[in-house]
Amino acid sequence: MLIIEKARILDPASGRDEIGDIIIEGERIREIGPAGLGREAARNAGSGNFRIIDAEGLAAAPGLVDVHVHFRDPGLTYKEDIETGAQAAARGGFTTVVCMANTKPIVDNRETLEYVLEKGKKTGIHVLSCAAISKGFGGRELTDMEGLLAAGAAGFTDDGIPLMDGAFVRRAMEEAVRLDTVLSFHEEDKTFIKENGINHGAVSDKLGIYGSPALAENSLVARDCMIALDTGARIDIQHISAGASVEMVRLAKRLGAQVWAEVTPHHFTLTEEAVLAHGSLAKMNPPLRTEWDRRMLIEGLKDGTIDMIATDHAPHSAEEKGRPLTEAPSGIIGLETALALGITHLVKPGHLTLLELMQKMSTNPAKLYKLDAGVLAPGAPADLVLFDPDRVWTVKEFASRSSNSPFVGEQLTGQVMGTICAGREVYAEALRTGGI
Repeated sequence: MLIIEKARILDPASGRDEIGDIIIEGERIREIGPAGLGREAARNAGSGNFRIIDAEGLAAAPGLVDVHVHFRDPGLTYKEDIETGAQAAARGGFTTVVCMANTKPIVDNRETLEYVLEKGKKTGIHVLSCAAISKGFGGRELTDMEGLLAAGAAGFTDDGIPLMDGAFVRRAMEEAVRLDTVLSFHEEDKTFIKENGINHGAVSDKLGIYGSPALAENSLVARDCMIALDTGARIDIQHISAGASVEMVRLAKRLGAQVWAEVTPHHFTLTEEAVLAHGSLAKMNPPLRTEWDRRMLIEGLKDGTIDMIATDHAPHSAEEKGRPLTEAPSGIIGLETALALGITHLVKPGHLTLLELMQKMSTNPAKLYKLDAGVLAPGAPADLVLFDPDRVWTVKEFASRSSNSPFVGEQLTGQVMGTICAGREVYAEALRTGGI
């Protein structure tokens, strides 16, 4: 039995925000109640049958759920593998992650999917995976979605490769409706892009390149929102970056479409100006955009247009990121800084409450994929994050195999102190233990 005492208990599903104790038995939460409940349970349990974590001053929330990570395994494990990715996730407070399909080989077949899932079972956290929508990411032929679901696919995405054929997208959505599954879309129309990863605007003009205009995202978001409205499909607009795209998702929701949207911490935190300061470490697809776009993303989070915060954790080697700006790959790591960026840039300024942040980072992502997660209540899985919402720390080192982050050296508020998955501590940063 594991007892967490005197924690600030945050359960977005019920709106609970109070000081109390959590009693964990096996892989489930047995009981939640007022402070003192845990010690009474410990006395009844007898010597040696319990462990107490003193969580006074810490918040306890459902384990974070990230619906968009790249663990690069199989095929690109010099950047990251499933084990190191899971360690980074646990350090960031995540107990469930959904891997993308753009590995080598691509997760468009049962064998590769089963490899990822089996390796994920050995990590201590819940490692899920999407499969590809199209065979070989070719955008022309559907994968065996029914067979891949039976093999354990969480959903489907060609993330990294936008689907350009609208008729094919419609067929995919119709199949997703039949199978009651989720499709996630990387929205960048490559016909409008000359150099990806940098916003077309003032900064790209300074750098003497054209870059990637917001139109590239807006055009595909509009198309896919309307196809989703027509078909009734449940879709996720991935890593939304443009203010106009937020408005289109808002309209689609109002019209009744089952459109969900995710935003990354780097998109609600940084603007295109970061490229001038950090070079390729601030290069990502879609790119960081203007201050107006950033503010529109925050407004979307506040009014519920944007349902989820997802990291798009994208590890690359130092050598790759050291190439010239237009040649370096896009993407940054994000699992270990996500919660702190949310607290620093959303909670502290008053945009979201801590409960609302937990909803975006746990409850809502779990709902999208219909997971048994995102809830802190008796009978729920014992997947929790313990964090100090007021602790100031400096970003220095990572559990991830890669360190491609523009946030290195930055002071952030809010630090993960412990992560518990299925009742077991998978990460602990100086957690205090108590006795009776």
